[in-house]
Amino acid sequence: MQAFIDKLKKTLPQKALLEGAAIGERYHADWSGEAKLAPAAVLRPASTEEIATILKHCQEHKQRLVVQGGLTGLSGAATPQAEEVSLSLERLTGIEEIDPDGMTMTVRAGTSLETVQEAARKTGLLFPLDLGARGSCSIGGNVATNAGGTQVIRYGMIRNLILGLEVVLADGTIISSLNKMLKNNTGYDLKQLFIGSEGTLGIVTRVVLRLFPAPTSSCTALCALKGFQASIRFLQQASGYFSSELSAYEVMLASYYDYVTQSINAAGSPFSQSFPAYAILEIEGAEQSSDSERFEAFLGEALAAGLIADAAIAQSSREVEEIWAIRHAVSEASPTLAPLCALDISIPISRMPAFVEQSQAELKKQFPDLRMLIFGHIGDSNLHYMMTTGRQEDNPVIEERMYQLCREFEGSISAEHGIGMIKKPFLSYSRTPEEIALMRTLKRALDPANILNRGRVI
Repeated sequence: MQAFIDKLKKTLPQKALLEGAAIGERYHADWSGEAKLAPAAVLRPASTEEIATILKHCQEHKQRLVVQGGLTGLSGAATPQAEEVSLSLERLTGIEEIDPDGMTMTVRAGTSLETVQEAARKTGLLFPLDLGARGSCSIGGNVATNAGGTQVIRYGMIRNLILGLEVVLADGTIISSLNKMLKNNTGYDLKQLFIGSEGTLGIVTRVVLRLFPAPTSSCTALCALKGFQASIRFLQQASGYFSSELSAYEVMLASYYDYVTQSINAAGSPFSQSFPAYAILEIEGAEQSSDSERFEAFLGEALAAGLIADAAIAQSSREVEEIWAIRHAVSEASPTLAPLCALDISIPISRMPAFVEQSQAELKKQFPDLRMLIFGHIGDSNLHYMMTTGRQEDNPVIEERMYQLCREFEGSISAEHGIGMIKKPFLSYSRTPEEIALMRTLKRALDPANILNRGRVI
């Protein structure tokens, strides 16, 4: 280890290497906070070439490293393991180019999502990926986990928003595939290997992102529903009525909504009574006046048909923020529920109501004092569960049964947060032995010395 560090001291700038007391606690774990451990050293390269140099030295000394972006992940992928050094992308930041005509942006991997969003907005364009951690998460981390967020229903996962990548392989080879065209069928689409690979196959250093025309109108409403099944029917109607204008659809069961509005969110609920479920419905278009009329007409028809029980239509940007604050209060609610078992799963939409009903019935029978908060994007099959009995020892049992149910309902144990270390024991619940064997083949081919994020995913 010391020979490796000494060599890096000779080849990297002083501020690119942290040792001992200089390593802050933020490098000890990702947002999951599990199994915290200080890395042996923190490497902070500021260029692709510096990363290539680091990886060549890692190969020479068989030194394992963990890649760290904004550290907002929840799967333990960025948490150091014993004798690992951390490679942080916090200095690899900046927007290199915005092409308004081609509607692309080339950005360095350590740049925050919020910085990308704001840069696109200043150009009159839109980068549609949006997460609650937008100010902290990095684009490289978003790519590595194939991030989703609240607008997947219209724009897709980040996989759909990437045209090109630059990646450094485990041996220091730089793969520059910074394509800026939507159509390019020249052989294998190599970027797809690295999107969602959680840093196990290569380190993403630069990204070419797709931008979109910024919508000039937006309508948002918080709708009260008579149950989870009603939220599925309401989504079907909204999808048919608004088509591609539907930009977000978020469902919160009363368990989550009531807890947040009564204990966390200062704005509270706009409704005078409680309902079994709630949905945030948002459309984006081109003409505010006519879009608002259509939006209100749709909600009026839904109310008359009994599809929804009530609706609060945002009349200002402040009211839009208040509605979304209820959904995004998850980060504030999480610490109040510790010890928390938080799950990010996908279930086929048609089977979601049965899954929710069965999971609630089974787990509350086994754990009568279980608090189970449920919410999700729904339109992209994604459900989130926040659960606690107040006893840490119950969490592994709860987690195991929930993942078993995912398998029984042909769902995914991870919708948008990756596998990392935490979900690795359950990977076979969602992927076949043949798929996992192919993943291992790819890992051996691209990282034969197994130095990149060893032990994550597979």
